[in-house]
Amino acid sequence: MSMPYYVSPEQRMKDMAEYAQKGIARGRSLIAAIARDGIVLVAENPSKTLHKISEIYDRIAFCGVGKYNEYDQLRVAGVRQADMKGLAYSREDVDARSLANAYAQYLGHVFTEGIKPLEVELVVAELGNATRETRLYHVAYEGTITDREDFVVLGGDAGQIADRMDDTYVAGVSIAEALRTAVAALAGPDRTLGPDLLEVAVLAEHNGRRCFARVVGAELEAMLASAEA
Repeated sequence: MSMPYYVSPEQRMKDMAEYAQKGIARGRSLIAAIARDGIVLVAENPSKTLHKISEIYDRIAFCGVGKYNEYDQLRVAGVRQADMKGLAYSREDVDARSLANAYAQYLGHVFTEGIKPLEVELVVAELGNATRETRLYHVAYEGTITDREDFVVLGGDAGQIADRMDDTYVAGVSIAEALRTAVAALAGPDRTLGPDLLEVAVLAEHNGRRCFARVVGAELEAMLASAEA
C-alpha cells in the first residue's frame, strides 16, 4: 500500500500564500482613499464591463483585485447579505465592519481548509454618518482584516504604489484632489493613466441616498484636470 504524500502544515501554508500572492500580483492595482467629503475608489482597469469597484449598499462599496470570477462571487454574496440584514432588521443595521468580518472568515476558512486559496484581496468602504466614522476595511487572501482611516492599496506593485501614496496623500483634501493623488500613485513616474484606462467611483453625501456613483466621461476628465477648490 502506498503511503500518502506528507507536507508539513508550515510548508502548506507557505505554498498557499505564494500561490495566492502570485495570482493577485498579476492583476492591475486599485486604491481606495478617504477625502474631505467622501471616499475615492480608483482602479487601473481598461474594461468597461468587468468592474473592480461596485456598490454593496446605500453607503457601502466593494473593491476587489485578483481573479475576477472569485471576487465577483464575493461581491454578490455581500449584496445578498446586506439586503437580508436590511430587510430583517433595518437599513441602519447594515455596516461595512460586519460585511468585512464575514469576508475575512470565509477567506480564512478557504485558506486553511480548502484545496487552493482564493486569489483575491478586498476593500469594503463605508461612508460615515452621525453614528459611524468613515472607514476602509482591507481583507487579505488569508482572512486578515485591517481598518484604515487614510487609504488602502491592492494588487500588483502594491508596495511601491503605497510608498508613493505615503509621500503624497494629504488628509482632508477634496475628492478631486484625492483622485489625482491616487491616479498619480497608480501611474508612477514613467506612465500616464488617462480616463480610458481608469475605473473610478466615489462615495459621497452629495450623490443622494445612494451615495455610490461612478465617475466617467467628461466628469472624470474634469476631475482629473481641476484645481483644488
